[in-house]
Amino acid sequence: MADESHHATPPRRRDARRNRELLVGAAREVFTELGLEAPLDVIARRAGVGNATLYRNFPTREALIDAVFHDVLTDTMAAGEEARAAADAWSALNGYLQAVFVILAADRGTNDLMTTHLRGVDALEAVHAHNRQTVDVLLSRGREQGTVRADVTTEDVLFSLAALGRAIPALTAATTPEAWRRPLALFLDGLHASPATPPLPGSAPTAIQLGYVLEDLGPHRVPRKGLTGE
Repeated sequence: MADESHHATPPRRRDARRNRELLVGAAREVFTELGLEAPLDVIARRAGVGNATLYRNFPTREALIDAVFHDVLTDTMAAGEEARAAADAWSALNGYLQAVFVILAADRGTNDLMTTHLRGVDALEAVHAHNRQTVDVLLSRGREQGTVRADVTTEDVLFSLAALGRAIPALTAATTPEAWRRPLALFLDGLHASPATPPLPGSAPTAIQLGYVLEDLGPHRVPRKGLTGE
């Protein structure tokens, strides 16, 4: 009988893979409940492993976040691609933002990621860039079609979505799971082109200024003083 021991996965490797899976599952639950600032030792206890095992698998919080939310962020990018392919920009913008808000309302961890900026999470960097491109494409096409007001910028929209999105978990917890639909409808109404709508006051934030805002909104933020973003 042939020796098949060299084909089997070594027990230590199986244990390491199992521990990683347990940690990702536990982190998904804890981040959903508490947000991205949840203590890592809580995650380790939920997974039934020690802190040393957690750090051996995920040396940084960002590495753990990337592993936990990679698939969710990829789904958001898929919704953006679908919106870009639609002929009617206004309907596409409505559908895309509704898809995003479904994700924002689902759990606090995803909301933290989508409405702020956290350095060191590769999947997050990609989805932020893709989201910005999607909004930019839909606004530009909507202006061409006469359905989006001419004076609104991509940064206007991204700032407003971040500010509104941050409040969604608290709103749905205090009311109903679908409560986000009302404020989103009000926001979209403000984007719609109308001859009677007065121009927006002031100026929109720059892309750099918006980046500062999102970082300061997010977990583990580093306060800044005297930065204008210019």
